[in-house]
Amino acid sequence: MSVAVVTDSSGVVPPELLGGRELAVVPLHVRIGSHSGPEGTEITPADVAAAMRERRVDVSTSRPSPAEFAAAYRHALDAGADGVVSVHLSRRLSGTYESAVLAAREFPVGTIRVVDSRSTAMGLGFAALAAVEEAAAGGSLDEVRIAAQASVARTTTLFYVDTLEHLRRGGRIGAAAALIGTALAVKPILEMADGSVVVKEKVRTAGRALARLEALAVAAAGDGPVDVAVHHLDAAERAEQLRGNLARLLAGRGWLVVSEVGAAVGAHVGPGVVGVVVVPRG
Repeated sequence: MSVAVVTDSSGVVPPELLGGRELAVVPLHVRIGSHSGPEGTEITPADVAAAMRERRVDVSTSRPSPAEFAAAYRHALDAGADGVVSVHLSRRLSGTYESAVLAAREFPVGTIRVVDSRSTAMGLGFAALAAVEEAAAGGSLDEVRIAAQASVARTTTLFYVDTLEHLRRGGRIGAAAALIGTALAVKPILEMADGSVVVKEKVRTAGRALARLEALAVAAAGDGPVDVAVHHLDAAERAEQLRGNLARLLAGRGWLVVSEVGAAVGAHVGPGVVGVVVVPRG
């Protein structure tokens, strides 16, 4: 059986990790003021960061339509795939998963399997890569789906933001939690827990937040092979500091990649975010 893998653009999978294997990507859409377009091609993370720092226009996002997913599935099947595993960002953060499910209903039952990564960025990206690897090894539709779900179960996603206001405005974190970073003047470490953004710890400074991200990442990595991604938006220096420390502490144990978050995720976390995704290998 030939299985194709589809994901969405919030996964920001570096092309070099694919090793020439195929992964179809359906883009989310970002609006900056009156201009709207797919992230990654028409709207970049730099565009979002500049708009948010200058506060000159509103920035918002929208999910891909079911028709866009249906087109991706149809293309994969027409190209010879017998089925598709479609892996997407958390259904609690976006309607993207729902769009994929609606599109899957247009095809024979069981042809399209949709997986909720319960995360985003490389929390999603590593799950999509696990599916791609299993598909390339000749796995069945169920085996490819299970490979993605197993990666999801092993994933820890942690991040720090300068302000919780962007997450609050977008409805990605509750108003009560957002008060932690304003009324109490602390810098929260956030975590993806069962697909939702929750406050894990509270620290007083950005420096301490980076130190805690490092310590928590090392703890999540365990002692065996592990893949790690460091993310940021307009905070390359912070991300490089974290990457350097993790490269020393986890030397030679797996992938260690650094990238900006996509424009859609960036629109909800804001400039200055630094995050880390940790996935011990199964």
